[in-house]
Amino acid sequence: MARDRFAPDFDPDCGDTLLSSARHDIVIGRWQGLRELLRTTGPDWLVRGHRMRQLGQACAGSSTVETWLAAEPNSGDALVLRAATETARAFNLAIAAGRGTAIDQHRIDAAVRSCLSAAEAYLDDPTPWTSLISVARLYPSGVRRQELARWWDELYQRDPYSMEGHLQVLHYYSARWHGSHGLMYDFARDAAGVAPPGCALPVLVQYARVEEYRHAVDTTGGRPSRVGLAQHWTNDGAVGDVRRTWDRWITGRPTAPVAPGELRDVNYLAHASCWADIPDMAGPLLTLLGPRATRTPWSYTGDPAQQLTRWRREWVVRA
Repeated sequence: MARDRFAPDFDPDCGDTLLSSARHDIVIGRWQGLRELLRTTGPDWLVRGHRMRQLGQACAGSSTVETWLAAEPNSGDALVLRAATETARAFNLAIAAGRGTAIDQHRIDAAVRSCLSAAEAYLDDPTPWTSLISVARLYPSGVRRQELARWWDELYQRDPYSMEGHLQVLHYYSARWHGSHGLMYDFARDAAGVAPPGCALPVLVQYARVEEYRHAVDTTGGRPSRVGLAQHWTNDGAVGDVRRTWDRWITGRPTAPVAPGELRDVNYLAHASCWADIPDMAGPLLTLLGPRATRTPWSYTGDPAQQLTRWRREWVVRA
């Protein structure tokens, strides 16, 4: 048998070549490529959201978005990108400060103001509301329940099946932030239960299971076995969740290549299928992904490349 030469491709842009080109413009200080990319993206919210998140992170260490706004202060696209950039900057500061260390609230307030300004400038776009819910996590005590509900309503009116929007609420409700495992799982399962066939929302349950695992790792000094997680991925509930997500999402999904904006979601379900030891789902999902991969969630359970290579060798190559 020929040796499998598989090597996972962890392209941060998830195969979006136009996004990669625009990212290069940021490196050389040009904003015109960003304007053209976002103009041609239009109201495809899945694509737009993915591109905004990646561009916001890329702009966080530069003044590119500020240069664009100086030239075109009324540009809706530029204002939405600034909101994503300010959100990324706030999270970068929080990461640098360390978990549990408060960052300057003025920085969080500035990100919130940027999100609200962007929402006013581009009324139809759900992206600023997603950024707003995301940055709300950084307040030490979160935000008032009524405020979060209002922001969620604004997002839901614009994109009721927004995977990223739901994911930001799930993170907010997690035990690592401002909720609990129970609240997080309830939200994930409620969203999965009303999702139409072929919609990715059922995979929120797999995101929740990863969040629970991460919380256990954080609270046990990197030794989750101390709190009885030996069957975290393989218990009957976990296996049943994977099968329900497969039935609700993958069986109704069009037979098309994985879009850049859904690549992470497919990786989460593939990861859950592998760790739940369900080869009849893990094999097809790994085949669907091919070499394209995202580092999360694989990085939470070991070396991403080693895991993907091992599972593929076991369930794809042999088949």
